[in-house]
Amino acid sequence: MATYAALVSLINTMDHIQDHPRISNCFDKKQLESLSDLVGFLLDFVEITHSDIGVLSEEDELLESQITSAACAAEDAIESHVVDQIHSGSISFLDLRTVIQDMDYVKDKVVNFKEEGRFKDRQKGPTYSFMHAPPITSSSSGKSKMVGFDEELIQLLDALTGRQSSLQVIPIVGMGGIGKTTLARNLYENRLILDCFDIRAWVTISQEYSVKEIFSTLLSWQSSQSADELGRENEQQLAQRLYQSLIGRRYLIILDDIWSIDVWEKIKFFFPDNNNGSRIILTTRLSNVAVHFGSSSYFSKKFLDEDQSWKLLCEKAFPQEEVCPPKLEKIGMKIAKKCKGLPLLIVVIGGLLSKSSSTQELWEKISKDINSIPNMREEEQSLDILSLSYSRLPAHLKPCFLYMGIFREDREIHVSKIIKLWIAEGFIKPNKYQSLEDVAECYVKDLVDRNLLLVCRLKLNGKIKTCTIHDLLRNLCIKSAQKEKFLYLIGFSESPSGINNPRHILFHRNFAELNCDPLLCHTLESSPLTRSVFGRRDRLPLKFRLLRVTNVVHCRSFDFYEEDSSSSLNDIFEHVNLRYIYKVGLFPRELSLSISKLWNLQTLIIKGKQRFVAPTEIWSMSKLKHLHITKIYLPEPPLRSEENDGVIVLKNLQTLRTVANLKLSEEVCERIPNVKKLTIHYEGLSKSSRCYNNLCSISMLRKLESLTCRFDDPPKSLRTIKFPTWLKKLSLSGRGLLDWEELTAIGSLPNLEVLKLIGSVRGSEWNPVEGEFIRLKYLFISYLLELKHWNADSAHFPVLEKLVLRGLWNLEEIPSGIGEIPTLGLIDLFICSESVAISAMRILEDQQNQGNKDLQVRVEFGEQEEVERFKEKVETFESLKSSLQLRYWD
Repeated sequence: MATYAALVSLINTMDHIQDHPRISNCFDKKQLESLSDLVGFLLDFVEITHSDIGVLSEEDELLESQITSAACAAEDAIESHVVDQIHSGSISFLDLRTVIQDMDYVKDKVVNFKEEGRFKDRQKGPTYSFMHAPPITSSSSGKSKMVGFDEELIQLLDALTGRQSSLQVIPIVGMGGIGKTTLARNLYENRLILDCFDIRAWVTISQEYSVKEIFSTLLSWQSSQSADELGRENEQQLAQRLYQSLIGRRYLIILDDIWSIDVWEKIKFFFPDNNNGSRIILTTRLSNVAVHFGSSSYFSKKFLDEDQSWKLLCEKAFPQEEVCPPKLEKIGMKIAKKCKGLPLLIVVIGGLLSKSSSTQELWEKISKDINSIPNMREEEQSLDILSLSYSRLPAHLKPCFLYMGIFREDREIHVSKIIKLWIAEGFIKPNKYQSLEDVAECYVKDLVDRNLLLVCRLKLNGKIKTCTIHDLLRNLCIKSAQKEKFLYLIGFSESPSGINNPRHILFHRNFAELNCDPLLCHTLESSPLTRSVFGRRDRLPLKFRLLRVTNVVHCRSFDFYEEDSSSSLNDIFEHVNLRYIYKVGLFPRELSLSISKLWNLQTLIIKGKQRFVAPTEIWSMSKLKHLHITKIYLPEPPLRSEENDGVIVLKNLQTLRTVANLKLSEEVCERIPNVKKLTIHYEGLSKSSRCYNNLCSISMLRKLESLTCRFDDPPKSLRTIKFPTWLKKLSLSGRGLLDWEELTAIGSLPNLEVLKLIGSVRGSEWNPVEGEFIRLKYLFISYLLELKHWNADSAHFPVLEKLVLRGLWNLEEIPSGIGEIPTLGLIDLFICSESVAISAMRILEDQQNQGNKDLQVRVEFGEQEEVERFKEKVETFESLKSSLQLRYWD
């Protein structure tokens, strides 16, 4: 909600100013402290107001709007002054007395509101006392539980595995939130399906789709290449590759969330009918799409009955016990019934109840709120019921949830990106005990627990890596955000008259089209207070002087409003208030000196093919947290002096990628003491430079958790390098960097969880030592062409979960003892020797004979003929089919 966001954002802005060595001189410290106290008082009021009360009264809303206006006006005055000072190059004092008076006036209104009895004392909502978000439990890990779908699942399994040999298209139709995707997902992961089909692939299409993305995503399920890597080919090449990969194979394709026949007409020619029982399932909300495939062929998803609804509600409201206390059964059944059998509603309301106090009074109130929603179209009514879950969120989660509307429909979202954006926007309230990142991670976990976000993938440590949001919940975000004037969505039919100084703008049309709408363009140009802009494909033709976040994907160049790309970076850096920049495109090679004007820049992500040279001034950007550029050359830090010693330490820097030829001297390590993720590429160095004194002081980086090093030319030795003992991920790429015996130093790292060796080890035999790699969970070995013998057992990698081998043509076999590792879940082979593949099959067979059904094996060959020859040689192939994937790389 806008009020909480405005207050916390103002707190963060004042903190940033007081921490800045130069900008802090523009303000009186006592005035900032006085303003901070006022904001703290108002924030306490807002937090208590939103603690478990549901929908606000009109009086509450009016008072909150006044608080919001005062907080925004204060922040606008402060940031405008900062921007003016930076552009002028001078320092002048801003008297905040008027700002404080205005805020004090609002405080008096709040005090009167309390004294007049219109404010009931309430307890504050929950606060986060734990230092880190806990790992995800099985109840929220993204695997959707089936409740009430058993009969439907059996019918569809019948249709998928039936005798009809011709290619069948089976639509599943039903309204949003009814469980179409959940049903399709459970079919897709069913063991019977794994046994029946050679290839399985899944793509979510949505209303806005790209045929090229559909092809690349489908191919990525059969290839070691990601969808992004495959996307470098053109649409015709991808279509041909997809067709060739499916010829002669029995395949199951899931086309999730189709909104029109048009997309099917564009892609249907590339699904060959092999007359072998291949199937395509598509999910849709639209009956006319389903009927297109024949009135008798589609499957209509049913609503849950009352018993099924009650069972699902209990599972979500009481995730540990899955049983409702007797005192709440009667009212609980009433709530379940009011959800009208729609699984999404039940799941979200269950998440709300799980986070609320289990009192009959509260449950009665929630039931009454649901009952007060008028009868209307099903989807509108569903949206209003879902809104109850939003209205009862604690204040700190409301802006974070609404913000999820900026992400594209049905897309997998990296949690790390969500956290960076929330922090840049100023939504995360600072505290003394946790970093902003840790607090934000807890917020994500809380939204997952409330079933408002869905987990897609987990990290090895059990924390959430990626998530997504259901379309209906995303629609709720956008609808509520627009109602609260928190976010403006610019589509094709918006009237500019409703736009008044928007703080967050999401463009749903190409920026170039704004030139065809002069009234809208003029309205936006007169809105200088906008803080964040999100869009796609083209350049933003506008300036916003207080812009804080810009996220533009698939753009042709980096600039905002100039055709000449040589000036594009200068143009963007003129927006000196920016905290977060994400751009994709082609840009000039040198980063301008003007980058140092960005006094509060936290995240700079530039994706493109070119290399950048950074100016020395980059070392003075003390707020910088994440620098992620395709390749960047960093200069030596400036010499120390009494005047600048503290300024040139990048104490906040956490991510530094990808730096070319970085010399990690003691001096450099002291300037980046808190870096957690570091990627370095050593290239074009003379032989005299290859002793790699460049890494000699790396042990000084005491916070480093992830290190990636790529060497184009082999160094003399890495033997003397002492890696930090707290390192969790290490990737070494290059020719012959180490002997196998020298790997002991790496194996002895006590916290190492991920190790990637890419052409980097010499020698034909690896004999790991017991007691090493005690925490290693992921081992990736690629193109170690000398390796022939690997002698190991379960004691050498006691907690290994994934083993990935690439291009090991000369390796004779995987040690059989590897299969005895109790945690091992996947062996993944890509273009390895046939004997290695056979050894993986033996391991799989041995494990299945011992009752281990969890181990999966994936084998990818270079050509389809190799797959067929391999099948002939492995007699047990059919019995292992549910745990084995065979494919070829084209």
